[in-house]
Amino acid sequence: MKRIAKVAAVLCAAALGLGACGSSPSAESPKPNQGGAATNKTIKVAAVETAYGTDGWKAVAKAFEEETGIKVELQTAKNLEDTLGSQMQSGSFPDVVHMALGREKGLTETMVKDKALTDLSDVLASKVPGEDVTVQEKLIPGILNSANTDPYGDGKMYLAPMFYTPCGLYYDANLLKSKGWEVPTTWDEMWALGDKAKAEGIYLFSYPTAGYFDAFFYAMLYQAGGEDFFKSATNWEEGVWDTPEAKQIFDVIAKIATYTDPVVPAQANATDFTKNQQLVLDDKAIFMPNGDWVVGEMADAPRAEGFQWGSIALPAFKAGGDRYSTTFFEQAWVPAKAANQAEAKQFVAFLYSDKAAEAFASTSSPAFQPIVNATKFMPEDKKAVYGIYENGAKAAVGAMNTNFQLEGTEWKDVFFKPIDSLVAGTMTQDQWVQGIKELNDKVRPLLNK
Repeated sequence: MKRIAKVAAVLCAAALGLGACGSSPSAESPKPNQGGAATNKTIKVAAVETAYGTDGWKAVAKAFEEETGIKVELQTAKNLEDTLGSQMQSGSFPDVVHMALGREKGLTETMVKDKALTDLSDVLASKVPGEDVTVQEKLIPGILNSANTDPYGDGKMYLAPMFYTPCGLYYDANLLKSKGWEVPTTWDEMWALGDKAKAEGIYLFSYPTAGYFDAFFYAMLYQAGGEDFFKSATNWEEGVWDTPEAKQIFDVIAKIATYTDPVVPAQANATDFTKNQQLVLDDKAIFMPNGDWVVGEMADAPRAEGFQWGSIALPAFKAGGDRYSTTFFEQAWVPAKAANQAEAKQFVAFLYSDKAAEAFASTSSPAFQPIVNATKFMPEDKKAVYGIYENGAKAAVGAMNTNFQLEGTEWKDVFFKPIDSLVAGTMTQDQWVQGIKELNDKVRPLLNK
């Protein structure tokens, strides 16, 4: 089962001690250059080699040099932390680093903890090199609203978003088209579609495992009450699950259970989850919560004639209401001790250019930048699932605060595993919600201890 590693909103300290290189997160730093070639300037860019490879970085470095005249000394490695950590401890800092939160050795978390990052907020207002548009205007809406870019909660960007993966409801677009059924934009329209499908022996929902409702749940939190409610819920605030916003979410998920193929719970495990995904490919169920990895995961699976991948953000609670899709992404950052701060910021801005987006997307292992026009650089099968944000959806980012220890309890087993029982009819909505409330009361005193 291929899942994207998700990063909790509260960042944990890691083992590497880089306190000597720290500085105040509010420290002033040079503004990004706004075009024009720089004479005899070279910046050091360090990028971790992931499944996306290094060809994209090489192409972007070359394009940046051609655009600005600034030379790029590129360093890549699969275990970049091993060399980068020792280099920084000896006083040699790269100017730009691409390394996501959530990696095993936690170097990025350590840089956050030690306040050793440069404030990149002014990059957002700067023009993308070679384009007449700002970085802020290029980014997909909502992607900056979490600790994954603003780790101190001070409204500033220290971690620049990179390589996004949207989640949503995946389906066979050809099925709806061939039946003449409209893609639902509200939950009322969703239930109406479910009734039409039921009359033809088709279920409205499937899901790989109940755990796949995590991204679904985060998007629902935003839709129900916006960013403030999301923060309250993910930080386990007292009484948050007794609110009207929470009830909306519980009601929708419980109703989904009644429209779900009853074979799903028995197959919702690490061994058989693809059988639940196959229900969608066979047009036996319409929607399933998933991420773009499902396209590759099921690449060799049989499917209904004319099958065409489609993906939508969650339907709104009412007509014209906000719609969200949870997105996971990586990060790039500039060390506070970087020697060429202005040029480093210019490079970060260039990462959101069409040239950079095309370079990253054109490799044998493509990565996609979180910009509003990203789909024009994608193959057709990716356009169908990455076009969510170009159709008006907002990005839901962040996750539950898991900075607590509670013996014998996995919070996701309380929030999502009972969905299997809701589908099977062995648990009521009230019983499910009561379990969440009880866990909330247990966790709250343990947070950040």
